[in-house]
Amino acid sequence: MQDLKTENYKFFQHRECEFFPCHKTEDTENFNCLFCYCPLYALGEKCGGNFKFTEDGIKDCSNCLVPHKRNNYQYIMSKFNDIVEITRKK
Repeated sequence: MQDLKTENYKFFQHRECEFFPCHKTEDTENFNCLFCYCPLYALGEKCGGNFKFTEDGIKDCSNCLVPHKRNNYQYIMSKFNDIVEITRKK
């Protein structure tokens, strides 16, 4: 396996996106679009983000920046086994 000298794969921005940034932030330089659709959504209350539930019981993540912070790549990846467990056939 090749020794990686960079960590560019952990961060991506799409500034031409008509929704950039999709959440309110004062730090657009470090706004990560890599996890545009948050893989942690399926974890419900165990995602670790700043969410609330609407009156209809829908998870509202509009105030959450967990997947969009430059330094949160490892956190997202650390939850992968929890996501796999949800999809495991019982």
